[in-house]
Amino acid sequence: MTFVWKFIREERLLLKSIGKVFLLVVVVFIFSIYFLYHEEEELLLDDNSVNQVKDSTTSLGKDSNLGYEKPTEGVSLLIGNSKEEVLNKYGKPARVDLSAYGYEWWIYNQSDETYMQVAIEDNKVVSVYVLGNDVNVAPFEIGQKVNQLYSNSEFNPETSVDIQVDDNSYRFELSEEDLGMQPLIPLGDIYAQVIIDKFLGEVAGIRFLNAETLIKLKPYELVYRGELPKNPEPSEEEWLKIEQGNDEQIFEITNIVRSKFDLNKVEWDENTAKVAFLHSLDMFEGDYFAHESPTKGDLGDRLQDGDVSFQRAGENIAAKYVDGIAAFAGWMNSKGHRDTLLSDDFTHLGVGVYREYYTQNFIKKLE
Repeated sequence: MTFVWKFIREERLLLKSIGKVFLLVVVVFIFSIYFLYHEEEELLLDDNSVNQVKDSTTSLGKDSNLGYEKPTEGVSLLIGNSKEEVLNKYGKPARVDLSAYGYEWWIYNQSDETYMQVAIEDNKVVSVYVLGNDVNVAPFEIGQKVNQLYSNSEFNPETSVDIQVDDNSYRFELSEEDLGMQPLIPLGDIYAQVIIDKFLGEVAGIRFLNAETLIKLKPYELVYRGELPKNPEPSEEEWLKIEQGNDEQIFEITNIVRSKFDLNKVEWDENTAKVAFLHSLDMFEGDYFAHESPTKGDLGDRLQDGDVSFQRAGENIAAKYVDGIAAFAGWMNSKGHRDTLLSDDFTHLGVGVYREYYTQNFIKKLE
């Protein structure tokens, strides 16, 4: 019996030793594989939801993206054209707004039905935003039902979109919310950001972009390998022009959309706009995001301090959007903000943008 027990004990010790050796071998093997494939990997996440991946084994490229053919008609064909070609086709813009991304917005606001913005950088068209129903945005249509868009075409929303620029690889990762409100569709060598009104289930606007501009804007979470283009840092004077451009664009887009819903157009009110601007500035400086200011009070308090007389008032705020176009789309897809935008109670509007903080103040003036 003693012999048997000793034999069993020694065998267990032997098996335990073998187990330890085997475990050590497995650990060494796993770490070898890890360092072999991840020796150069570094993941960084900043406030702009941008991830940098330096990993020679990461597969980023057009092969993982189906992509679709570039349109043969419509305003998307402007991408890459010279500004002279734009002038020849559409004439002079109503005004030119500065952007925070190195390009100028040429604003064509002669009518609601043909409203569009053309982005010019280095004398070339790099993006086009369209809201007007009568503008050819092939292969899409403004007002087109989303289910019709996907059922009657080959378009399918992609959860990721890959872009190769020189030796740099970029991958945009789209969330479920992105897919429902702003899917990104490759069209040959350009890209279409389809702005969807989720409440109506239809296409509300289109933004066409070249690859470089899309990467500059970073409207989705971005993973990349290589260089990330840096946007120019505007001077204080340039920021004033950028903010003024966003003010006017939001105001115009608001009235175009209100008209589509058979609502009265609101008038610009300068004093209300000053109140809106001061709230955007206050949120930026106070590093908060709320309708009630820690020092200036709520909307009613702020309007009274700004000598604005009103019967009714409403406010929309937004932060960290790439521009006024994106902020407006966000408001329209949020019920509370949408209700304010589409209320027939209001007669006047003031918009105030400071950096990436956006404020809309609607009022009904005292009669």
